[in-house]
Amino acid sequence: MAVLIPGAGTGAPRRRVLLVSRDDELDSLLARRRVGVHLGGLRTARMPPDAGPPDIALVCDDVSATARLLELGVAVVHLRSGHTGGYGTGAPEGALRRCHRPGWLPGPWPTRKNEQKNEQGNEQDDERPTGTLAPARLTRSRHRAGALVLLSLWGVPYEEAEAFLSGALPALVREAVRRTGHCAVVCDTGLDVVRRALGGCRDGVRSARAADVDVDALHASSELFLASPVLSVLTLAHARHSPLALLPPLGQGQRDLAVRLSHIADIPSAAEGVRARAAPGGADGRMWERLDPALDDLRGAQRVARTLRQLSLAPL
Repeated sequence: MAVLIPGAGTGAPRRRVLLVSRDDELDSLLARRRVGVHLGGLRTARMPPDAGPPDIALVCDDVSATARLLELGVAVVHLRSGHTGGYGTGAPEGALRRCHRPGWLPGPWPTRKNEQKNEQGNEQDDERPTGTLAPARLTRSRHRAGALVLLSLWGVPYEEAEAFLSGALPALVREAVRRTGHCAVVCDTGLDVVRRALGGCRDGVRSARAADVDVDALHASSELFLASPVLSVLTLAHARHSPLALLPPLGQGQRDLAVRLSHIADIPSAAEGVRARAAPGGADGRMWERLDPALDDLRGAQRVARTLRQLSLAPL
């Protein structure tokens, strides 16, 4: 998805900022949205087909888009939004590289320093961690109701996705509806397949693509949160100190992130989380107490937005 933001400033040229993300990947979509919120005061619009190249761009994960924009002479901030267990962005030289990495997330983190050099023999810029890309609104509704299942199938092998959708997911959704009254199932990709898998549990269940709903707002109004172990989900729950129960990790990236998280927080599985909802007192956000708040100030989205604003003020 691309959004154009006309630059603002008294007497200054109106600079255009292009925001790009892979909207079929939950981490990428939410990264773009969370950064975009902090570009407030600027009018946003869809890019008209004849608009020509923008002046500045934020590209979340889409390496080919970054390459095309750089060829057009556009200043690009390339943000890796998800967790891969390492670098591996492939972002072309010339972009300002950023990666979504909370300070509390344990490494080890490989480095590319001294491994690649440009044509002049100088070291290429490494990725710079942003800290947590937190939602703009950190509070939750006082009158929370229902369950939210946030499912990421981006990059998941077909066999793994099929086994989960045909097995554990319908049972979890039915139990969530029984405990809370209704359940929203939101996925980044594969909505048709998810809907077919949930065909037997229509009452109290609605499903949608993440690109078509406000994921952060849905979380704020839900009392039970079941989600895939992906970075945007963890930062959402941690920033709000809300309960979270993890769906089985699907794919290598989710498994690596789940293992790292297990060393620093006691997050229940989805089945345990649904059962906790019925226990006296239910689940709470104390699972995040082991994370040192000094390790992250939740301002990652503001930092990326500040970089874009600084680029917008640079001379033409």
